[in-house]
Amino acid sequence: MTTTHEVTNQPPPRVDFDPLAQDRALFEGLLREGAAAAIPSVGEYGRALSTSKAQLWATQANENPPRLRTHDRHGNRLDEVEFHPSWHELMRLSCSHGLHCSPWREPRVGAHVARAARMYLASETESGHGCPISMTYSAYPALQANPALLARWGPLITSLDYDERALPSSDKRGALIGMAMTEKQGGSDVRANTTRATSLGAGDFSITGHKWFCSAPMSDAFLVLAQAPAGLSCFLLPRYTPEGKRNSFRLQRLKDKLGNRSNASSEIEFDDAFATLVGEEGRGVPTILEMVNHTRLDCVIGAAGLMRRALAEALHHAQHRMTFGKRLAEHALMRAVLADLAIESEAATALMLRLARAYDRRQAGDEGETAFARLATACAKFWICKRAAPMVAEALECLGGNGYVEESGLPRLYREAPLNSIWEGSGNVICLDVLRALAKEPRSLQALLAELEAARGSDRRLDAHLDKLSADLADPAPAEPRARRLVESLALALQGSLLVRFSTPAVADAFCATRLGGDWGLSFGTLPREADAVTILTRAQAQ
Repeated sequence: MTTTHEVTNQPPPRVDFDPLAQDRALFEGLLREGAAAAIPSVGEYGRALSTSKAQLWATQANENPPRLRTHDRHGNRLDEVEFHPSWHELMRLSCSHGLHCSPWREPRVGAHVARAARMYLASETESGHGCPISMTYSAYPALQANPALLARWGPLITSLDYDERALPSSDKRGALIGMAMTEKQGGSDVRANTTRATSLGAGDFSITGHKWFCSAPMSDAFLVLAQAPAGLSCFLLPRYTPEGKRNSFRLQRLKDKLGNRSNASSEIEFDDAFATLVGEEGRGVPTILEMVNHTRLDCVIGAAGLMRRALAEALHHAQHRMTFGKRLAEHALMRAVLADLAIESEAATALMLRLARAYDRRQAGDEGETAFARLATACAKFWICKRAAPMVAEALECLGGNGYVEESGLPRLYREAPLNSIWEGSGNVICLDVLRALAKEPRSLQALLAELEAARGSDRRLDAHLDKLSADLADPAPAEPRARRLVESLALALQGSLLVRFSTPAVADAFCATRLGGDWGLSFGTLPREADAVTILTRAQAQ
């Protein structure tokens, strides 16, 4: 065969590295937020994810999406989901590192922060398998409303064994928990749900109805909302009845989604399915919100992880690609773009870890941190998840045509990026939740403002932003039309307060000048003239 050309000027594969060692914002955040003891285990997990084998699992799991098996060859109902072996390998790796349970399995200082770091690294590698991981982690605090259920399911939830077999819980080594709230006619308005629950006595119910979205339908049990005699209530619906028979839980079809391709989401029907009440009858929304609060935390973590992966890919390409006689990263215009992306990523990472620390303190009974988490979770969920999609798009463009090709991995990140802004409440739902907290839970605002005031005097632009924020909060005009601007302002203030206290002057100054001071254009890379892009980039790609 004739040799037509020599392959040159291509970046080497980005595999077999240490993600934690290269991510100074993550490393410093673990130290700052109380998880220093977990650094070795977080590093170990990150290195396992960066191997060529794990990267191949991620690719294969997305190229071979799950398949629905409604019946066996004899015509018997199966209602099972078949996954590629690579999905199971990713699940096995993450479960063995406790992503689904570690703060509940071993409550300790920094447990939620350490788990957040692992979840962030998992999102960098493959986001789809994080869905059942997240819901299992989040189901545990909701199940605390029924001690008997928790005693039965808690040991399975906190097991480090990933057991993919479809069996009764009594025969399992570990269990995963899913969630089914949304119905066709209501969407986010869960009080419009029509699925009904009929009492069987002793806290058990029969459930009949449908769900338009069921996350992770291969799970061993599901938190479900249904209309009981006393009103909308929360239930745990197992895949198998206490007698060991398949529950009346039918998978109608799997959703054909924009992204998150490796993970299954489905439409389901219940026909007199067995379930057990969780919490007080008629108080289903407050009960399941214990789960939703933690999955919203994971939305923030997942978005921050995607942002970091996009940045890392852009940095790697720019450091190795030669254009016009020098490395792409040596061109001033590209440096400005990369530095701006690095600022965005570090701001997301810092807020994500601070929020995780609040969940650590919340679990320990700290009322101030509990109040802080109530409002900060919603603000971070809105803003960081909104920022992921444009940031990933800009990072993809740094690779040019190579970034538009599936093999680069950036298209998968791009399709994944909008998910976290939709899951567990889209933007308007979250903003309305912030307004509700401001009106009904004033302590949450007091706690958040106390956090912001701790940074006052560190930067004049942050101070000016805080003054304007105070005026906006005191404005007697109707809040709903300006809710998005208010939530955005709160989130930016949180990020700015963290960066001026804990990051380097170059990052903090550029963030305050652009995000708070107005010295920013309408696209990434429009940094002020005095921004120190070289120092920012050196920090972003620490070795």
